[in-house]
Amino acid sequence: MRSDTLRPDHKVIVDIVEPGSRVLDLGCGNGELMFALARGKKAKVQGVELDESAIHKCVAKGLSVFHGDIDSGLSDYQDKSFDYVILNQSLQQIRRVDTVLTDALRVGKKVIVGFPNFAYLSARLRLFFKGKAPVTPSLPYTWHSTPNLHFLSISDFLEYCRKNKINIGQRAFLNGNRRINIFPNLLANIGIFLISK
Repeated sequence: MRSDTLRPDHKVIVDIVEPGSRVLDLGCGNGELMFALARGKKAKVQGVELDESAIHKCVAKGLSVFHGDIDSGLSDYQDKSFDYVILNQSLQQIRRVDTVLTDALRVGKKVIVGFPNFAYLSARLRLFFKGKAPVTPSLPYTWHSTPNLHFLSISDFLEYCRKNKINIGQRAFLNGNRRINIFPNLLANIGIFLISK
């Protein structure tokens, strides 16, 4: 997969991951990110996914994926058995955030977390002016069909990391293909963080 065809958040994550790394992608979807990491970074990738049709797409790409619910934990994995654990666009959909993040930080030397920013300006404006749950490019679901269980902002995640003594290394804030450098909680629709304990 060419880098110019990658989603913007996937480009950021591919840039973060060191060549030849061992990577576990939790909630890997159809495997586009894992495929890009395997091809572009020669990473040894493995995924965990709940949706069976997405698993079939991963297998068709030659990827190793386990059928599982990440909310049930990562007890099958040893400490620091991966260089990176990825939770991209899945953190807001899991039930047990504390458990999953604690396990991810145990299993991975570093964890990459990416999520839609629910405090993004257009989401705020839609709620304020229309009085309706926001629907934006990074939050494309209506309130009754959304898989999202947690509605977090970039500021919420920063505070969570501070309170739980989680170290934040790199961070990237996106609005479409653009990097956002000022007021990310207001102007970015996606936040991506490299964290560790």
